[in-house]
Parts: sequence; C-alpha cells; structure tokens
Amino acid sequence: MLITIPEVFSRDEVRDIRAQLDAADWQDGRQTAGAQSQEVKRNRQLPATGEVARALGQTILERLGQNPLFLSAALPLRILPPMFNRYESGETFGVHVDNAIRVNPFSGDRLRTDLSMTVFFSDPDEYDGGELIVEDHYGAQEVKLPAGDMVLYPSTSLHEVTPVTRGARVSSFFWLQSMVRSNEQRTILFDLDQTIQTLAGRMGADDAEVVRLTGIYHNMIRQWTEV
Repeated sequence: MLITIPEVFSRDEVRDIRAQLDAADWQDGRQTAGAQSQEVKRNRQLPATGEVARALGQTILERLGQNPLFLSAALPLRILPPMFNRYESGETFGVHVDNAIRVNPFSGDRLRTDLSMTVFFSDPDEYDGGELIVEDHYGAQEVKLPAGDMVLYPSTSLHEVTPVTRGARVSSFFWLQSMVRSNEQRTILFDLDQTIQTLAGRMGADDAEVVRLTGIYHNMIRQWTEV
C-alpha cells in the first residue's frame, strides 16, 4: 500500500524549512548506507544527530502525530528520527531495499522497518529527474510530490531515486515500526477506517451501522496488533 499524505506542511512552512536546509552542512550520504546500498547511493545527507536535523525532525514527528490520515495508514508504534537528503546533478540512489532493522541514533533502540516515508521539500518544477520509483505487486509506481507532501510505502518494496539532471531534490526520509506487522492487514484496516469515517460524516458517528463497523475495526485491531 502506497499512500500520499498531502500538505503535511504549508507553503510558508516549507519555505522556512528549506531556508534552514539550504544553509546546513551536508555530508556524503554513503556514510549511512549498508554494504549493498553503498554501491548505488550517490547523494548528500545531514548528520543524523546534528542540530538542524534534530530540530526539523522533531517538527515533522509532531506534525505527523496530529495527522489523522497518517495515523490511520501507519498505525505507528515507534518512529525513527527523520533524516534529510539532497540530490543535485548526477546524484541518484539506485534500486535497493531498506534495511529490515535500524538503530535509533539517540537511544540505541532497534526498530523493525515496516514503513518507509519521504517528505518532499522541493517542488517538482525545481528539479528534473529525481523521481522515487517504488515497485509493488501492481508494477512500478513513480512518485514526485509537491513540497510539503509525504509518501508512505512498505519498506519491503524495492525502490530507487532516479538521477537528478537539474536543480536540487531536498527531502526528509525515515522509517517506522507499525503496531501491525503485515502490510495486507494494515491495508484492510486502513480501508475499513476510511470507510467508517466517510459513513460517519454522512450518517453521523452515532448511527447504529457506523457504531457496529467501528466495533469490528477495533476488534480487528485487538487481533492483529503487536504492542
């Protein structure tokens, strides 16, 4: 399941974030790549524990904690601190799969990567190339979103960032461990929750069928969550 979360940040907020990112001190992105990824990764990143990454990462997490669509789709249990990358001319990240286990750089805690996320801080007309290509059961999906939008997709997916040929692609990327390990189960729960929200808006949250469906949703959560 690939989900787009629109307008996580407003245009004014994106402008402020980009100003901080553009002034930051970037490093070779291969320093944080695994053995396989180092062969195909050509970009730059902010130091994960640096002041700018830490402050902006906290801003992202606070905003997502208030986003109903994100919470419904991800059912997050633990989220790694957001990281930040930058691709300019000739830079790319070839086909790879994300590490199954990652370590929180601040706490040392291990986390299973169920979902991968990218928040875009460059508009599509600011750069050529740089598409995020995610492969799933229905083929390859191309993602290039407006600044301030986010995409959420299973970490089990093969994916890549195509070479940038003009401008700069600036984004945040990070991972989470969901309360529901299975992507298929998360998809069912997301579809059910969105249907309940639509029906509640049409018929009222206290409608008997809406209440019944809500009970079914929570009973499925009890069956499938790992907390």
